[in-house]
Amino acid sequence: MNAKALALGVATALAVAACATTTSPTGRTQYVGAVSQAQLDQLGLQAFAQAKASTPLSRDASQNAYVGCVVRAITAQLPAPWNGVRWEYALFDNNEANAWALPGGKIGVYTGIFKVATSQDQLAAVIAHEIGHVTARHHDERITRQVYAQTGLGVAGALAGSRYGEGAQQTTGQLGGALLQGAFLLPNSRVQESEADVVGQELMAKAGFDPEAAVQLWRNMGSAGGSRPPQWLSTHPDPASRLRELQARAAGLMPVMQAARSSGHTPRCR
Repeated sequence: MNAKALALGVATALAVAACATTTSPTGRTQYVGAVSQAQLDQLGLQAFAQAKASTPLSRDASQNAYVGCVVRAITAQLPAPWNGVRWEYALFDNNEANAWALPGGKIGVYTGIFKVATSQDQLAAVIAHEIGHVTARHHDERITRQVYAQTGLGVAGALAGSRYGEGAQQTTGQLGGALLQGAFLLPNSRVQESEADVVGQELMAKAGFDPEAAVQLWRNMGSAGGSRPPQWLSTHPDPASRLRELQARAAGLMPVMQAARSSGHTPRCR
């Protein structure tokens, strides 16, 4: 093994040692810890600031108040430590039907989401799903997995190069990158999307929103059209499977919603 391969091997060992094993909200094993929570929060803050600097903010007072009402209703139901986060949102003037949430309590919603989220409950399904990514530590997990993937690929390339030459090292990097994307990083994204569905649907029910609205939301998403890659190259679950799972969970979450409303959590955002 040459010096470069040895150095990369040491880097891999250090990356593995720096990471921790934890359990996700749905009980699966997660590898996290490549960066600290403070670093994650700082990354979220920087990305949020960049988004606000590069995308126009909506000046519609009614829509801003509407989004804020839904955000507050949902974040009020978060457990520790997420209930101690100062959640902040921004409504962007963008026709894309999209929303996101970042570590550090930053939420972005695009005005285009109103084309598919046609009720307060459907908007709650979107926002709760995105917050679910944060509370399930998906950003931490993604960064940690990418550290593993990139470091491991560097080791494989160095080993190939030391034995077969520079051309083999470059080919290993190119092919390995494609394989990692298809067989390692993207499948994890599909798992995370499904998990965010679980977390988000429960969270919206605890806030008093109708969990059935998550089903209609994704029906609306499907009706909106657009091209879809094969499932094995997608970061989202199969739409039909997703709808079945959302529908099955909704029935079990209706008592949660009813209990929330009985205790005074009846959102009236629109």
